[in-house]
Amino acid sequence: MDILLIAGLWLDGSAWDAVVPTLKALGHRPVPLTLPGQGDGAASATLDDEVAAVLAAIDSASEKPMVVGHSAACGLAWLAADARPDKVAKVALIGGFPSADGELYADLFELQDGVMPFPGWGPFEGPDSADLDEEARRSFASAAIPVPEGVAKGLVRLADERRFDVPVVLVCPEFTPAQAQEWISAGDVPELAKAKHVDFVDIDSGHWPMVSKPIELARLLAAVAADA
Repeated sequence: MDILLIAGLWLDGSAWDAVVPTLKALGHRPVPLTLPGQGDGAASATLDDEVAAVLAAIDSASEKPMVVGHSAACGLAWLAADARPDKVAKVALIGGFPSADGELYADLFELQDGVMPFPGWGPFEGPDSADLDEEARRSFASAAIPVPEGVAKGLVRLADERRFDVPVVLVCPEFTPAQAQEWISAGDVPELAKAKHVDFVDIDSGHWPMVSKPIELARLLAAVAADA
């Protein structure tokens, strides 16, 4: 199966480098995406530009792909399901949740000169980053790509309720499946509350399992794809 891989904020397609070989060995076709504004100097890139790039990858897939979103990019994966409900086999969300219609995509940290730079590790101390050693932290921070304002403050627009028919798997790294189910039941994640097919999978990692547990993550994603 084609597996489109979309990393979260400050990351490009290279974030999946350690995941790709295992996915290939298990018979899948991983496609890591580097989107507009991710290192190409396009500080003017918008959320719509990134959505268009994901849709182009879906349209060029040899069969219905599984779309994988990590962290904030869970919103991108869900926007893709909304725009192509008949062309997406499954959506896998890693460590994040889809935004609702009318919300801003990732208005999370301070903007500087039209971009949102990586804020350092302070906001992520604790379960998010506990499994990253100092070398991994330095490598992440030095490679972090500032997010264009047009992406971070992009307005999420969802229009096709057929997205709720697309199967979803929520991969739970720094939180547990039980916690995720509680948040959904409490109304904190309205999009997943309306989704008709939601499964939960645990992975013992922090917020960036593609860095700290790449082989385990690849095996998990392969198993999820096999069930699509």
